[in-house]
Amino acid sequence: MKKVFILIAIIINVTISVMANDISQAQALAERLSPRLAQKVQFQKLCTPHAPHLMDVFTLESKGDKVVIGGNNALSMAVGLNRYLNRYCKTTVSWYADIAIDLPSILPDVPVKETVEARVPQRFFLNYCTFGYTMPFWDWADWERFIDWMALNGINMPLAITGQEAVWYNVWTKMGMTDEQVRSYFTGPVYLPWHRMANIDAWCGPLPKEWLDGQAELQKKIVTRERALNMRPVLPAFAGHVPRQLKEMYPNADIKAMSTWDEFEEPYRTFFLNSEDPLYSQIQKMFLEEQTRMFGTDHIYGIDPFNEMDPPSFEPEYLHNVSKHIYESLTAVDPQAEWLQMGWFLYYQRKDYTPERARAMLTGVPQGMMTMLDYYCEYKEMWRDLDGFFGQPYIWCYLGNFGGNSNIQGNVKQAGERLEAALKEGGKNLVGIGSTLEGLEVQQFPYEYIFEKAWDFKKTDEQVINELADRHAGHESRPAREAWKMLYDSVLNIRPTTFCGPLPCQYPELDKTHGRCAVRYNPEQLLYVWDKLLEQDTVTTDAMTIDLIWTGRQLLGDLFLTEKNELDKAYHAGDSAKVDEMSAHMLYIMLSMEALNACHPFCTLDKWIEQARDLGETPRVKDYYEMNARRLVTTWGGDLNDYSCRNWAGLISNYYAMRWSIYIDYLNISLINGSEYNNAKLKEDINAFQQAWPTSKGLHKPFSEGSQPNVMALCREINKEFRKKFETIKAAI
Repeated sequence: MKKVFILIAIIINVTISVMANDISQAQALAERLSPRLAQKVQFQKLCTPHAPHLMDVFTLESKGDKVVIGGNNALSMAVGLNRYLNRYCKTTVSWYADIAIDLPSILPDVPVKETVEARVPQRFFLNYCTFGYTMPFWDWADWERFIDWMALNGINMPLAITGQEAVWYNVWTKMGMTDEQVRSYFTGPVYLPWHRMANIDAWCGPLPKEWLDGQAELQKKIVTRERALNMRPVLPAFAGHVPRQLKEMYPNADIKAMSTWDEFEEPYRTFFLNSEDPLYSQIQKMFLEEQTRMFGTDHIYGIDPFNEMDPPSFEPEYLHNVSKHIYESLTAVDPQAEWLQMGWFLYYQRKDYTPERARAMLTGVPQGMMTMLDYYCEYKEMWRDLDGFFGQPYIWCYLGNFGGNSNIQGNVKQAGERLEAALKEGGKNLVGIGSTLEGLEVQQFPYEYIFEKAWDFKKTDEQVINELADRHAGHESRPAREAWKMLYDSVLNIRPTTFCGPLPCQYPELDKTHGRCAVRYNPEQLLYVWDKLLEQDTVTTDAMTIDLIWTGRQLLGDLFLTEKNELDKAYHAGDSAKVDEMSAHMLYIMLSMEALNACHPFCTLDKWIEQARDLGETPRVKDYYEMNARRLVTTWGGDLNDYSCRNWAGLISNYYAMRWSIYIDYLNISLINGSEYNNAKLKEDINAFQQAWPTSKGLHKPFSEGSQPNVMALCREINKEFRKKFETIKAAI
């Protein structure tokens, strides 16, 4: 009997300790956001029966002078805190560490108690690509705020692939490769996502040793904080990608060259080790044991063997066996292992992955042990085409952004309708909601909207938009509500596409404006949105600043398209005066876009390069990181020029405007000399500028230190300056 009492006491003590830890983690999160907020809120643990089928839940109410937030764990408490901030404080927490949260002078009470339960158990976030397009140069302060943002939005399954090169470095050197061979196998830091997905090796390498060490330390902090907030980080496992040197070191191993990717040349080709080869299990064991030693494990691993790459064979039996042996290599090391597989390849290569082949690959893993991410559901729900992924669990995902492109895009309302239908029709193996965005950009709304649907708030569309508009304005605002209703109902009906950006960010060509920058909404509606936003008296929140920039720069980009069409017409007519006039208009539009973007740090090239250089420890490494940062958002590599185009201050004046100036000068010289338009010569000149730019130094800055204009005043000035032209955009397009 005494032993029973001791056991009960131990269980009680452990339970109390866990409860106290959840409360302390939620309280610490509130303190990081605002000490004043932390004094207002009080957290409590909800004692709910422990069962796998029970969902996360939070409560929110006022008791005395405190707002009391209950939750079954720290993450649920964080979601309750976010509900308080969004609904009652009318504020949005930025996912950027540099942006303080805007709180009312008096923190309000909660009039009626709320109890809200999650609708799905798993909420996934991130994409391999995000670690290149947004996060490569983040430090702990950036990650700390971002993890807090994820907790506030209920994300409990984040992709956590930082620092894995340090693990691989240890594995490959133990297998006999030299330091130089291993670091030269890795790509530059911004390209590591595509190295991790086995698309390219060596591009912009070798990777500095200080990068490996620094990222390993950063990953330790990341996964520790994510676990403390009840998240289950998804770490990588070995998917078969090996250095080409292994083919020489192990001549009898079944190692094959992969198909080349996006026109990268032979030196950047990747190699794949067949999962049936005994060496595969050996490498898997070495990697998982080393990774677990360094970062721990939550027994769920991201493995993506053939993303945008052809497998050695499309025969169903081969695909089945590849999956089977990969999974067996996992469970031989970690018997609790689960496999998380992104389903992008099933969409991107859907002509190759017939239902028969997809079934073979997915059923090589036992039912329930491979979770599929249905990657691009706002456009194509693969679960509908592939029999609900043949019974394997899956997560409905909203992509929303390719390459960090900064256009107004994202068919948000339609995505929400698709998601609601999937929750009703998707079957019991639909286990989660996620987002697989490639880059963060500055507008958070689409992603917050999707993750809010993971909780049973029972909101109408009108409530969603009114709450959003009020928290962006910082108070109840009729103009903001009308603006966001138009955005939600009409303008935001564009599915995200690749290479998406306004024409100023596109490659200049005669008589071409690129379908990817076509205006797919009624421009009068977007002008209405901007007018409504400008009816507000002052800018009181960071979110409002972003709204003003986001809509204004889009309108300027649309106007640039109509002016470019007029320029080309004037050139064909031989009208030099008109060419000069339209050229001046186009460059002035770009100058206005530059000024508008400069009103927010995360709409600037300066911030991107500053982050890159700050991460380096020596001038040489700082220059190397800057070169990587410049190249990714411009020339990229292979045939991906402009894939990651960004509508940013600094990039417009230092890069895009320079390309357009070369184009305009070429047209003028052609008219003066009476020579025919020679597109090959023009491309040669522009390409020479492009290739030199990533390694160039110095940037033109639109404003001197401390002279940045007031965003509302600037927007009103631009709106007035271009008013008549804005009103003619629709007819011109």
